[in-house]
This record gives sequence, structure tokens and C-alpha cells, in this order.
Amino acid sequence: MSALKLLSLDTSSLAASAALWEDERLLGEFFINAKLTHSQTAMPMVEDLLKATQTSLSQVDLFAVSTGPGSFTGLRIGIAAVKGMAHALGKPCIPVSTLKGMAYNLLGFDGYVCPVMDARCQQVYTALFEMVGGRPVQVEEDSAIPLTQLENRLSRLSKRVFLVGDGAKLCYNECIGSCPNIVLAPPSLLFQKASSVAQAALEDLEAAVPAAELAPAYLRLPQAERELLRKQNQKG
Repeated sequence: MSALKLLSLDTSSLAASAALWEDERLLGEFFINAKLTHSQTAMPMVEDLLKATQTSLSQVDLFAVSTGPGSFTGLRIGIAAVKGMAHALGKPCIPVSTLKGMAYNLLGFDGYVCPVMDARCQQVYTALFEMVGGRPVQVEEDSAIPLTQLENRLSRLSKRVFLVGDGAKLCYNECIGSCPNIVLAPPSLLFQKASSVAQAALEDLEAAVPAAELAPAYLRLPQAERELLRKQNQKG
């Protein structure tokens, strides 16, 4: 039986990455955290990754992508890229929560993992995972909540809580006074990683869907739509 090859992509925040797995082995990963648009970096990373691993796109059996929450534009770019590749090959895709993917950065750790993404306006995208046997088990669902509500949640936990994500430092600075058990994830594990998206996908193969069914999970409306609704409510 031939080895399963999975190509994963994450463009949910400023950082972007692409990874290629073969069964339980990471063949390669490209990661960039610079002020370049994902339209500039995503597909070039995929092309360079396939070239570096001497893999043709047709050899990929399965695709995975972080579907949100995160940057509205970034998510659309990543999902569109994976949709295009998977549709052309007739291959299935696995949608992975951005927050769940980040929890997989800390495989083997003990305690809790709290992914935090800055959603602006003193709100965060977050969830909570308990590490059981070194694997993340979700105990609080993905949500967009005020930072003060997350602080209250974390203050009740007695085990060590690893903060991960682009909002981790914001959360740490705001909450350390009332949440003494929180710690920042190591710098190399702090941001979204396509390799972690792949690991989450490989443990949830039954979640595979046709490319056409991939869709972003924003958790809240884009700013333009929120403003439109606010104006409509004011008129009403």
C-alpha cells in the first residue's frame, strides 16, 4: 500500500506556512512571518515545497487547510488555493479549526493549551484544550469573546496554561496578574503552523470533504458587514 501524502496550508494570520506529510513523517515545511500578502507567498511556498521534496502535486492524496477563525482575507486566500488544487486533482480536503491546529503545536506538553488570536476591539478568538496523554482534547468551543471573559476563564484553572497564537502576548500581559498559571508557548511554537494543521487533520480523516464544500469559519461577521448591520439597526 502506498504512503498517504497530505499537503497542508495555513494563511489565517500574518504568518503563513505550507507543509507536506507522508504517513507519520513530516517531509518538509515552509514558514514565513513577514509583511507580505498571502497572495504573494502561499502558492510560491507550495511550489517550492513540492520541488524541495521532489514531489509532484499529482502525488498528493489529501489536502488540509485552516478554515478559521482568523484574517478574513487570509482565510479566503488559503481556502481558495487548497480548493483549486484539490478540485483539479479530484482529491478530498480536511477543514481544520485554526485554534485546534495551534493546540497541536504543543503535542506532548502537560496542562492546558489556550490558543488566542487578536480579534481587535478588546476581543479575542479563543478555545481551550486539555492535554491528555500529550494530546489536545477540546474543553471550550471556538468562540469570539471579550478578553476580560477569557481572563475570568483562565483564572479558574489550577494547571499550567500554555498560551499560543498571535494574541498570546496580549493575553499574557493583560491577564498575568490574575492568572498566575499562564505561560507563553516557546517562540518556535507560538504561531500557526501548517505542520500542526496536518497533524490535526491526520487524526480526523473522517472529516474529509470534497473541495467544493470547504468554507471559512469566521466566528463573527467581517467589519464591513458589522458596520452595515449597525447602520441598518440605527435606521430601524
